[in-house]
Amino acid sequence: MDLTPYLETLRSDLSAAAAPGGPETTRAADLLGHALEASARLALLQALSDAAAEITTRLHGPVVDVRLRGRDADLVVTQPVVEPDIDLPPAPAPPVDGGDLARLTLRMPEALKTHVEQAAAAEGISVNAWLVRAVSVAAGGASSPPSPPSRRGGPGKRITGFAQA
Repeated sequence: MDLTPYLETLRSDLSAAAAPGGPETTRAADLLGHALEASARLALLQALSDAAAEITTRLHGPVVDVRLRGRDADLVVTQPVVEPDIDLPPAPAPPVDGGDLARLTLRMPEALKTHVEQAAAAEGISVNAWLVRAVSVAAGGASSPPSPPSRRGGPGKRITGFAQA
């Protein structure tokens, strides 16, 4: 992409804005336009780089780069290389019991959340225990990890809020 036409337009606009000030002001604007060319070119390249980075984050796959060739900028779109599937033995499933616990925030549609709560209540276990079991089965772990004992107070009862000491 040749940036020269954009810089010439900027220089022409600067001269036109200075024209009502007379020939001396127009001459000063012309000199200023030439002096600012390198800075304006750099600003345009930065704008192109920022745009390429934003486009890349929204594409989820292809990468957009700005490459300099002399005084010109080229926009290059590259696809990530996908390695062919290699038949590797499946990784062993992590142990379900024991080990450190990790906290995970899960977002799901309200209708699915209601369905999960109903399924957990029907089995007399917490939503967390139901989800851990479902994820374990989906990840190829034990076909049915032991269900934890239900909480005191029975299924579907919970207390929310905070406490201050």
